[in-house]
Amino acid sequence: MVLLNEGLNNEYISAYTSLAIWSKNHDLSKQSSTSLIHVVFLEVNAFGSTPDAACLEVNAYLGTVHPGKQLQTLGVDLLKWENACLHHTDAYDNKSLIVRRGQDFQLKLMFDRELKDNDKVGLQFSFGDKPTKSNGTLVTMNLRSQQGSQCWSAKIANTKGKECLVTVVSPADAAIGKYLLSVKTGANVYNPGSTVYLLFNPWCKADAVFMPSDAERLEYVLNDTGYLYVGSSAKIFEKPWNFGQFEEDVLDSCMYLLDKSGLKPNFRKDPVTVSRTMSALVNSNDDAGVLFGNWSGNYGSGTSPLAWTGSATILQKYYKTKKPICFGQCWVFSGVLTTVMRCLGIPARSVSNFASAHDTQENLKVDIFLNERGEKVDKLTTDSVWNFHVWNDVWMKRSDLPEGFDGWQAIDATPQEISQGIFQCGPSPLKAIRSGEVYLPYDSKFIFAEVNADKVYWLVKNVSGKDKYIKLREETKAIGRNISTKAVGRNTREDITAQYKFLEGSLEERKTMEKACSFLKCSDVVDARLTSSPPTAGIQLKTDSEKSLWPGNPIDLKIIVNSPSTKSWTVSLTASCQLQSYTGKVEANLGFIKQTLQTEGKPAIEIPLNVAADTYIKTLASVEDELLIKVNIIAEVQETGEKVSDELTLTFQYPSIKVEMPETAKINEAFTCAFVFKNTLAIPLEKSKLYVEGLGFFKMEIFDEGDIRPGGIFKSKIICHPRKAGEKKIIAQLNSVQVKGISVEKIIVITE
Repeated sequence: MVLLNEGLNNEYISAYTSLAIWSKNHDLSKQSSTSLIHVVFLEVNAFGSTPDAACLEVNAYLGTVHPGKQLQTLGVDLLKWENACLHHTDAYDNKSLIVRRGQDFQLKLMFDRELKDNDKVGLQFSFGDKPTKSNGTLVTMNLRSQQGSQCWSAKIANTKGKECLVTVVSPADAAIGKYLLSVKTGANVYNPGSTVYLLFNPWCKADAVFMPSDAERLEYVLNDTGYLYVGSSAKIFEKPWNFGQFEEDVLDSCMYLLDKSGLKPNFRKDPVTVSRTMSALVNSNDDAGVLFGNWSGNYGSGTSPLAWTGSATILQKYYKTKKPICFGQCWVFSGVLTTVMRCLGIPARSVSNFASAHDTQENLKVDIFLNERGEKVDKLTTDSVWNFHVWNDVWMKRSDLPEGFDGWQAIDATPQEISQGIFQCGPSPLKAIRSGEVYLPYDSKFIFAEVNADKVYWLVKNVSGKDKYIKLREETKAIGRNISTKAVGRNTREDITAQYKFLEGSLEERKTMEKACSFLKCSDVVDARLTSSPPTAGIQLKTDSEKSLWPGNPIDLKIIVNSPSTKSWTVSLTASCQLQSYTGKVEANLGFIKQTLQTEGKPAIEIPLNVAADTYIKTLASVEDELLIKVNIIAEVQETGEKVSDELTLTFQYPSIKVEMPETAKINEAFTCAFVFKNTLAIPLEKSKLYVEGLGFFKMEIFDEGDIRPGGIFKSKIICHPRKAGEKKIIAQLNSVQVKGISVEKIIVITE
């Protein structure tokens, strides 16, 4: 009577009683009787029968078929390889069936006898703890009527002996997830323990993530390697990255995140909601998500953000431990989010914005304060300009918005600002950002400011014991430079700035700013951009570095003061040199100069700014981030009171790593890959570690190279065992106390 204790209503009690009497009259065992009672519930769920009608159907069925001859399912062949090839999922390192929604797939059912016309066969797919038809977590299909719940359908394609080939079609808006399969034949329910992963489908026109270009699908869904772009707008570096969306446990990690999100089944259909949710779950701030962000410069309790070479290791560790992985910064968050999106079937790309604004006041202005030495003062503002910031674009229709905003949408997993109570960002349509429609969801105001804000410099002077703020200049074209992503089908950088904004200074850009400002706290921005008084003295500043900047060498700069006027002007010149992180955080003041110059009709005056290597090496070694040099210059013409300022960013250069390996290899035939490095710097590289990773060859390996003296060489080898054919990459990254982020990649073609 356990079933009665599970809340059966009167109809079920009547059906139960009828079947119990029938079972007794036919001398059925207790086990067989329980199976018959269970089938009543399956009849109700699968075919919409009332309990009494289901009971009658079972009675009629058992009256014509001897109980010992009931149709039984002996096995299910998921036809994994055939389906995977048609669904573009053959690269996943997963033993289960992986298919994409909106596209048919086939299963082979094996029975204990040949299928008869009156045999009733049904399929059931379910996910979650308590699957029900009402909330969309239980899908049932009748193979005879070819009807099913939730707009799914299934039909018998053909039969051969005791085997039956079944075609299943999921709707193009089905909830993505990890489904369990069961087969019902009469009173028998067969649970093969088979898992079927259902993903978004960029190949299906009816799917919201449909992408029409084959080349773009190959790049933004199927490509498991790429680049993240870092550095500065003046010096852009490519950072090789293994997205690894097909690696072992990565799909299960993504499904775990989906389950962890608590999204209702109806929202699991929607790429807008799924991408926004994943932007929150890739950081750990609110929900113990994947990555713990850290910009402190101290990473001893985890892995330095600079050490990661790809996403797979991070997601694999997270899936194993269910705890946030330490540590990440913006490019790591973006790399992992690209992996998650591509793994789930949403086209995605990592995007780098150089000179990226973090506008905390929604006024499209980022204030930078300089003291009387020309040194940046962090404590006076919460705004900042990052040398670069890496986020993501995802491709989808926006049926939740007015027409015209489909296509690329910006999302960001880096925890910068709270949105709707948690750290998440996007999706925001690029078309909305470009046109100034910043009122559209989600977080369009914030992303618009990242690529469009003005950069305002202030001089902080002490006057009679109080700080006086003097505006030096306002740069209207300094933010949102060289917005970059990997080109489709090529290992080169593509500039996509025009997809985010109109040409600076154009009429379209002016109209966009006016529209955006009507929704922001920046009513004065347009006037400030259009009004400027011409300088009287016409003093201009330039900086020039005499040679490349290598760690361990002195910093030798020339500040050039140009005076086109024949008049003589008295110029008070101040210049500072600081070590900063890529987010603009000041790590050390390296020195400053302060001079008074007489132009005396000279067209140009050169002032040297020199910093000894010992001045900055100690800071380089104490901070576990990759640092850069920032120079700020302020010139004041005493006769007119005019103030001119300029800024220069310098990045360090490093020796290269050489990779020695063949250009081609064959599956299952081992080859050796060697990494050779010579320290050509004037300083030793202490506690050096080499991180290497090769998708399809080996997981991330770490070589402890110790201290590398000037002129020292190391050579480390690894044996590679190719498992997959195609063009593959091996990535290496070298970090030390003094130098971080030396990276290299090598391409090899694997044949069968």
